[in-house]
Amino acid sequence: MKAVLDMHCHTISSGHAYSTIAEMAHAAREKGLAAIVMADHGPAMPGGPHLYHFGNLRALPRVIDEVLVLRGVEANILNPGGELDMPDDYLKRLDIVLAGLHDVCFRGDGIEDNTNAIIKAMENPLVDVIVHPGNPAYPIDKERVVEAAYNTGTLLEINNSSFVTSRKGSYDNCLEIAVMAKERGIMVSLGSDAHFASAVGEFGKVIELIDTAGIPEQQIINTSLHKLRAFLRGKGKKVEF
Repeated sequence: MKAVLDMHCHTISSGHAYSTIAEMAHAAREKGLAAIVMADHGPAMPGGPHLYHFGNLRALPRVIDEVLVLRGVEANILNPGGELDMPDDYLKRLDIVLAGLHDVCFRGDGIEDNTNAIIKAMENPLVDVIVHPGNPAYPIDKERVVEAAYNTGTLLEINNSSFVTSRKGSYDNCLEIAVMAKERGIMVSLGSDAHFASAVGEFGKVIELIDTAGIPEQQIINTSLHKLRAFLRGKGKKVEF
């Protein structure tokens, strides 16, 4: 499997990442990637950017250092109702919207709250990807989440950082979700969750898990920009790249 895009990257704008957009794009080109998704954290994350940061992403060139730069966000899910920390009028301006649970933004009360939060977020048609759903800090009803992903056409992420630097203990959960996704025939998204340029496009641990789960290439969004365009059009989004 050859990944041509990284669906989850951060810049210094996230407040706890350490490279610029230009540095991330350069690293992506050096690794042979065609595109990256800039998904800085939403404003509820301590140190995260103001809404104006996302509103002004239109100022970015579409291509930086020969790499397509997609304008996105890793929005924070705030409560069991699936509320995000960005209003829809801002989300509509972006190419792609990632959403997930983070301990500084969400205080769920167990499996039911965690599961409901993710499912309700997926029911927002502007949400495209649920990030790191296998995080053991937020146990979920995996079957319900996978079924909701199928029903809403939402991608479930397999996050390389979860196996390397963060969210320790994620592997077994992620493998179980990956197997369920394969059996249900839904698409998955691969994200490095890079917070420094050298981590862009790093999918080593993710690929090991994919191989173990037996997910076929046609169910992996990262292998083709055409596949990503078709997915976003299927979500009713205006695709400008």
